[in-house]
Amino acid sequence: MQARVAMAIAAHPDDIEFVMAGTLLLLREAGLNIHMWNLADGRCGTATADVDDIVRERYAEAQASAALAGATLHPPIAQDLAISYNPETLAKMAAVIRKVKPNVLLVPSPQDYMEDHCVTSRLAVTAAFARGMRNFQTDPATPPWDGECVIYHALPYGLRDSMRHRIVPEYFVDISFVHPLKTAMLEQHRSQKDWLDISQSIGAYVAQMQKMDREVGSLSGRFELAEGWRRHSHLGFAAEDADPLGDLLGDKRHVNDAYLAALHY
Repeated sequence: MQARVAMAIAAHPDDIEFVMAGTLLLLREAGLNIHMWNLADGRCGTATADVDDIVRERYAEAQASAALAGATLHPPIAQDLAISYNPETLAKMAAVIRKVKPNVLLVPSPQDYMEDHCVTSRLAVTAAFARGMRNFQTDPATPPWDGECVIYHALPYGLRDSMRHRIVPEYFVDISFVHPLKTAMLEQHRSQKDWLDISQSIGAYVAQMQKMDREVGSLSGRFELAEGWRRHSHLGFAAEDADPLGDLLGDKRHVNDAYLAALHY
């Protein structure tokens, strides 16, 4: 598969920067056009601001981050805590995927501590699955696209699911080279510094992101800073052996043999 477009889809402004941005930047370095899409408008990420003000501020922060990355940013289509798995949302998402035609799709973990993240993962997978179905009506109406789309799931924040089980990656990606830019992208989300500390006890949010990247790097046994990924089933999306992260990133990607062994390969 000749990959030319990579798209990262997440729930809230700053989610991409926490667990996906390093890999997305490496894909840009490999020559792909990159896209970023936060489904929710970020309205609940404040303890003090009015809705209109915080929505405007958070979209401006997301725009600043995307500009640093050299990415195309897509506007939100939902409110925080209201990302719902329904036909209306799927129709909107499938329209964007058909238009963007992402050969590589980076999405949240299907197991996560926050329901918005889990639902976003499910929505992105189904919207991509419907990309070539001529009788699935998108909003707006968009011609079907039957190209290959390989989906990778990021690790959840904290590396555990909502029941505290450890989530182990299939692939480790060395993001050391792009980590300063990943950090700068997260730093654009200035409105979240105090809010994350108040609401979820995630103080010093940039330092927490860096700590998690070091932990994933340590788990890899070879990288200092890393992001982790699990590849979605190929059925309905691409050839069984399609793996553009491996093709494009070379020795910046390390396969977790223990994960593959657990799949009975």
